[in-house]
Amino acid sequence: MAKVKLVQALMASLISASAAHAQRGLMPEDIAWKLIEIGRTVDPPKTAALYAPLQQKEPYADVKVERDIKYGPADRNLLDVFTPEAASTGRPVLIFIHGGGFTTGNKRSNFSNAFYDNIMLWAVKNGFVGVNMTYRLAPASPWPAGAEDVGAAVQWVADNIGARGGDGARIFLMGHSAGAAHVAGYVSHPEFHKVKNGGLKGAIMVSGIYDLATWPAGGTAEAAYYGSDPSVYAERSAMKGLLATDIPLMFVSAELDLSFFVQQLNLMKETTCKGPHGCARTLILPQHSHMSEVYSINTPDTRLTDQILEFAKAAK
Repeated sequence: MAKVKLVQALMASLISASAAHAQRGLMPEDIAWKLIEIGRTVDPPKTAALYAPLQQKEPYADVKVERDIKYGPADRNLLDVFTPEAASTGRPVLIFIHGGGFTTGNKRSNFSNAFYDNIMLWAVKNGFVGVNMTYRLAPASPWPAGAEDVGAAVQWVADNIGARGGDGARIFLMGHSAGAAHVAGYVSHPEFHKVKNGGLKGAIMVSGIYDLATWPAGGTAEAAYYGSDPSVYAERSAMKGLLATDIPLMFVSAELDLSFFVQQLNLMKETTCKGPHGCARTLILPQHSHMSEVYSINTPDTRLTDQILEFAKAAK
């Protein structure tokens, strides 16, 4: 019965959005139906197959790409930099941190090379320098390795991006899933900041974990990174530090996301509105799933990226 109600609600959302699609060029209707068929789950291969045909293929016109630049001593401390082919200066920087359940994942997806280049291409097209990083994985590198690697990448960008046309004083972090948890871990724990005040103008967290105390128990991937001892979760959670920081924050989830990611977003929405810095920007993307929310970037569906641009413009 619960599944029937979910499908009915999603069908209503699809019908409503289809009318808007004709006017605004949002999600293609066939993809919307296929995402409903995939359901409320994390399925990178099937979702990538839907979006790869909509993405650009290499070589990318008018974009310069530098691959596998070292930003730290570990083998996985690597990043790619995307800049416009034509010389430019003073561009803000978007650093993207991929997901993968803490134990897998890379800055280029195993399912299609289009991802996560698509986010970098969108960034360059919209006035940023794009930086796509990878990081050490659990269980070999547990907490706080992800946050430490984010800090090292931010320091590398602050020190080196000027030579590539970027402004090292205007850095935005964007993380997805486990990557969002690493962004949250970095922002919320100043001891990992290697640049003054974290070196950020804003942080965008897409389907992340922020409060371990409210996260469902029994997740082996989460335990591989955060540990299995609940007594350390308060220290390792991002919630307290996210409420204290004055770095602008944006939280995103999707209509077809796993329910606990939606719950984490709603928790941050509620608690930031009661905090000292006011309500964070929050967004639940209609029709989208855990993977489509990022695989759709740099397609005509601009509902997420429009919000990111507004968020970046509002940053002081």
